[in-house]
Amino acid sequence: MTDDDMISMILDEARDKMAKAVSHTRSEFAGVRTGRAAPALVEKLPVDYYGTEVPLQQLAGFSVPEARTLVINPYDRGALGAIEKAIQHSDLGLSPNNDGHVVRLNFPPLTAERRKELVRVVKGMAEDGRVRIRQARRGARHDLEALEKDGDISADDLTRAEKELDKATHSYEGEVDKALEHKEQELLEV
Repeated sequence: MTDDDMISMILDEARDKMAKAVSHTRSEFAGVRTGRAAPALVEKLPVDYYGTEVPLQQLAGFSVPEARTLVINPYDRGALGAIEKAIQHSDLGLSPNNDGHVVRLNFPPLTAERRKELVRVVKGMAEDGRVRIRQARRGARHDLEALEKDGDISADDLTRAEKELDKATHSYEGEVDKALEHKEQELLEV
């Protein structure tokens, strides 16, 4: 394996970890309520289905007939009670309505105070994403420095690789920042 191959492999692995951190952060953002009904808010919710924890998305279909109403249609009507219970015990602060066939969730408008609180939560999620990105950079930098110490790559190769790594880091942090900005606007619009 050539020097360039080793460097490329380390950089590719770091970029992959950074992309996963961005993706994870975006999926966490999707779970934050904006006052609108969205299946992403409940689809990962664990439901005790005959003694097994199962994500709600595996037990039911979702529809949004109105902006503030989410309808959960279970594939098995026997799961209605378990779904209702899981929603009541979640931190969503919603009261499910069960008509014997489907579960309806009505989303009340968010108060200004709750919006600001959610913005703080989202900023914390974004910072966690940035931390994961920096951890990937730190791990890659450590691997690169080990290669240079062992004499596998030159100091110039190390410098060039570190510059490329920093460029990728800034790029992925920028993606987290853009996603955060978009989510903040979504939360603060009335």
